[in-house]
This record gives sequence, C-alpha cells and structure tokens, in this order.
Amino acid sequence: MVIEDPISAGLAAGWQHLDAGTLKQDRLFEADVVIVGSGAGGGVAAEILTQAGLQVILLEAGPLKSSSDFNMEERRAYPDLYQQAAAMKTADKGISLFQGRAVGGSTTINWTTCIRTPEATLDFWAGHKGVAGLSGASLAPWFERMERRLNVHEWQYEPNRNNAALKQGCIALGWDYTHIKRNVSGCWNTGYCGMGCPVNAKQSMLVTCIPAALQAGAQLLSGVRVVKIEQHKDKVYALKAEALDSAGKPSGVTLMFKARHYILSAGAIHTPALLLRSGAVDPHELLGKRTFLHPSLLSGAVFNEAINGHSGAPQSIYSDQFVWQHGAAGELGYKLEVPPIHPVLIASKTLGYGSSHAELMAQFNQLQVTIALVRDGFHEQSLGGQVRLTRSGYELDYPLDDGFWRAARRAFASMAELQFAAGARKVLPISEGMGYLNSWAEAQQAIATMTLAPLKTPVASAHVMGGCAFGEDKTQAMVDSWGQSHYLENLSVMDGSIFPTSLGANPQLSIYAIVARNASALAKRLRPEPAKAAPADVRGH
Repeated sequence: MVIEDPISAGLAAGWQHLDAGTLKQDRLFEADVVIVGSGAGGGVAAEILTQAGLQVILLEAGPLKSSSDFNMEERRAYPDLYQQAAAMKTADKGISLFQGRAVGGSTTINWTTCIRTPEATLDFWAGHKGVAGLSGASLAPWFERMERRLNVHEWQYEPNRNNAALKQGCIALGWDYTHIKRNVSGCWNTGYCGMGCPVNAKQSMLVTCIPAALQAGAQLLSGVRVVKIEQHKDKVYALKAEALDSAGKPSGVTLMFKARHYILSAGAIHTPALLLRSGAVDPHELLGKRTFLHPSLLSGAVFNEAINGHSGAPQSIYSDQFVWQHGAAGELGYKLEVPPIHPVLIASKTLGYGSSHAELMAQFNQLQVTIALVRDGFHEQSLGGQVRLTRSGYELDYPLDDGFWRAARRAFASMAELQFAAGARKVLPISEGMGYLNSWAEAQQAIATMTLAPLKTPVASAHVMGGCAFGEDKTQAMVDSWGQSHYLENLSVMDGSIFPTSLGANPQLSIYAIVARNASALAKRLRPEPAKAAPADVRGH
C-alpha cells in the first residue's frame, strides 16, 4: 500500500523549505516574525501567526524528515530524530533524556499522550508563582480548539497488554485510572510512535500546523542553530545563526535573521541556553534554573502470557492515584504510566550484563514495564535542575535529592503491588542489586530496604520543563503570563520552558493550548492593518 507523504507533496507544490546545510555563502533573511524551534510551541505559533497574515520564518536545528524516512527501526530513528541519538543525559549521567531533534521537535517522536493541565497545577501557579489569567475555565476554549485541530480523542480500542496490565492492576486494587486521549487520525495501532509515524496518523506538528503554515506562505529552514540573540537596549534587532551540515556540524556559513518580533520555542534546555549565551538581561538570575523533568523510575514484570509491549498504542491508560496524594506542596507524588517496549530501548535502559541481561531479554515478549513519573517543583525543597553553559555548549545539572528518593521508594512499591495485582509472575524493580521478586510480600520487604542512588538506579525523562518561567512577578519569572519577555519588547517565549513547575501530566497538550492562547494575542498585536478602502468619488463613481 502506498502511503502519501504530505511533506514531499507539499515541497513539490512549492512550499518554501531550505536545508541550510546546502548553502555556500552567508545569508540575511527578513520577516515579520522569526520562530526558533519547530516543536509543540513553534509549530502552533507558526500556523496562527501565518494565518493572521504575518510573514513567518520557522527555524529548526534538526533535519526535515517525513513518513518516507520512517521505517520503524530503532537503529535509524534514534540518530535521525533524537537529541544525541537518544543518548542524552544530565551532567552527572544520572538521568537519561529523550528529546526530539527534527522538524516537528519532540511531537514527531512522542507517544501521542494528550492530557490537559491539572487544575491543581494551575491553582498552584496562580497562588505561588504569579501566573495570571490561567485557570481551567479560561484555558478550556484553547484546549478544545487544539483538541479539534489535532484530532485529540480518547483511544477507542482495547489497550495493548502492556497498558491493560496497568488497568487490570488498578481495578484489582481499587485505584484510580483513566483512558488516555491521543492525537491520532487513522492510527494503524503499530506501537512505533517513538520512531516517527510511517502512516502520518500521529497528528504531530510535522503533519498539521507546520504544513498549514507552509501552505499559507511561511518559510521553513532546517539545519539552523541560532547561536546569539543580538540586542540593543530593550529590543532584539537580529538573530545570528550557523548552518549545519548533514552530520549536524557547523558548515562555516553564517545566517542572520531580522524581524519585527522573535519567538523562542527551542525547548526547556535550548531556550534558556540561548538566552544565557546571548547575555540576556536576568537581574534575578533565573535563567536555566528551576528546570523540571518528571524524573521517572521503571519497574519490570514477567507474565506467563505474552505481553508484546512493542505492539499497539504505546500509552492508553494512566493512573493518578498517587500524583496529588500529599497535596500539591507536600511529598512528591507520581503518575503511573507504561512505556512502549522496544529491544534497543529496553536493553539500554535496564541494568545487568552477561547472563542476567540475557535472561531479561530472553523474556522480552513476556515483559511488562510500568513507569512512575515524579511530579517535581511544587515542594519548597524540590528545586529541579539548572541549565548551564559549558565550553562545548550546555549541560543540565539535575541533582536528585532526598525528597525524590523517598518518592522513588514509594513508587517502586506501588508499581510492584500493581504488577502483582495484575497477575505478574515476578517483578524486577530496575535498580542495581535488585533481583526478581516472587510475591508482593517479598517485594514489600525488599523495596523497603533497597539501595537507591544516582547511576545505580536508572532514571529517565522525556518531559523537560521550566528554566524560563512565566508570571507577573519579575523575581520569579523571565516572561509574563502571555509569554512576552519582561525585558525585551519584541521577544516572546512559547514552549515548555515557561512552566514554573512540572505539570503532573504529559506536557504536549498544555504547550499546545497555552501557546495557542498566547500566539493568538500576539497575532492581534502584530498583524497588518486591513487596507483602507479608497474614498468614494463625490459623484458616486
């Protein structure tokens, strides 16, 4: 069956795309708005601003890949579509980070989970972080708009066995669980969302907002790394960038971009890093600090029957049983979900070597994995991490404190209890020194005394938030509640870096809705005035 590639078709029809790696000399580009980053924030902003009649240039450091390139092979997807070939880590190597690096950003490779910002999070931001005008009621129309735009709806099919185990365990224990909404249309239920959707069912920025912007006249440049924001007093007057070759290395070509307004949508690591590198005004030294991850723990379980966690929608069930158990500002809560189970992903994120690792992989098809996403940033001692500049670029320093490890121990116990309740034959908390546990009673005792520590206990995250917080209090925020810089009148930030805490929910839908709100307000400020009709001749001609 031939799958139509909308990107190839659009380019053939005249969409403006330029691979900067093909340029042989320096260039200057001008537009009404230049957007840095093409993920959830950049894609939504590009569509809204272009359709408002503004001339938009969208910049992406990664390559332009499309369904013609997506063959569901990990060995190709990770180097092609992920930051650092999916091997990105925090400064101490204690946390693995999964971030997209291609047109569409992380929306091209995420697992399609769409969850609205929890009311408890919005209330906390309003009460403690100076965020104004954001409530469940005020955001509802924006959530509805983006859910319609991106075909977000509850997954109507039976969950795969990996997700079904989470649901079954919750039912057996009387715990909360929810069916996940997904941004898909015509999904084939293959389970390979993390490698780019080969049938264009995932309604990522790659096949929705970015094509709409290009169709309306926007220009897309891939292979462009913005290295400096050129500023004078309280205005940005240009962006300086370097072209990247096919290997992601600087080609030696310098690019300059000038616009009326500039939007940073490079993500919660690259947006703060760019501002730091540019010497942005930061009187309260906020940039890069309070970066949050939902740092996540893993628990494996072996079932007698086949789980086949590589097949079917990656995420279709979650449990919030423990997210707000101690209140927003209390002990850290955690969300229970499952990841897709693919060979390279599991082999590289679990522990052991030799016979123990071989045993684990030999049971691959019977393996169920549950993850606990820790909700960080609400407790007064949960300060998250910090993006710092280094000689070679940047790093994310993210120390894991005692509060996190207390939550981790509770999470391992919850996951084991759930997996045994779902019928697991044995459970393996993914932490060095832990073996297979054969009963819930054995697990309770072992988890209560297990050693937890960085590097010994694998921690991973696909959710990077914060580092350039929004709000009206300049002592806590770099941009206002509309994403407008407090210090540069023609600069906005529209990505997950504006969140002053983590969310307690997967972030893509929150970014879509909040950016839709903020970009629509910006479009009203920037869009050209309608041409005035010529005055009628007094004689009526």
